[in-house]
Amino acid sequence: MNKKPFVIGIAGGSGSGKTFFLKCFLNHFKESEVCLVSQDDYYFRVAHNMTAEENKLYNFDVPATIDQELFMRDITKLINGETVLQKEYTFNNPNAEPKLLEIRPAPIVIVEGLFILHFKEISELLDMKIFIETDEEVALKRRLKRDLLERGYPEEDVLYKWNNHVMPAYQTFLLPFKDECDEIITNNSHVAEDIIQITDEISARLRAKVLN
Repeated sequence: MNKKPFVIGIAGGSGSGKTFFLKCFLNHFKESEVCLVSQDDYYFRVAHNMTAEENKLYNFDVPATIDQELFMRDITKLINGETVLQKEYTFNNPNAEPKLLEIRPAPIVIVEGLFILHFKEISELLDMKIFIETDEEVALKRRLKRDLLERGYPEEDVLYKWNNHVMPAYQTFLLPFKDECDEIITNNSHVAEDIIQITDEISARLRAKVLN
């Protein structure tokens, strides 16, 4: 690549619909045009030997759980045109074999995660910041659906983490940065077309600005 990539930060709390937004957004580009680096893959791997009770009490929703130095280093590599190899995070599942992710540099680099605006060094690399917000009751319903059905966590544990870890982290490490974002997207809808339309508009602007 001859010029510096355009770096987009996408931040949203748990249950904001960030994963679906990213999926829709990435569908507008070829693999060679965009790459994604996710904060989730930079958790320190500490959970595999925990008991269920230890896992319930351990707070994953604080910046200290993320290997910020490695996260920053890999983002910088992509900006410099280097390929990144990083193990996929398996969300505390000791039976899952983590995949080795190969992230190749591209004209558009997407960085996503809860703390990307809080991490000052990373925030300063972002050319565009997108904030995805959702009403708390909607976000909690999504979190319950995911953790109960997909990950098999007890409802009591999910609610404990929501009240003691998830919401305090959102209010402390993400919400204060909302007003500095270029795009603020409210995602309370369960209608996929609403998000698809928003990603249509943003990706069209980006294609004209960065890829043409």
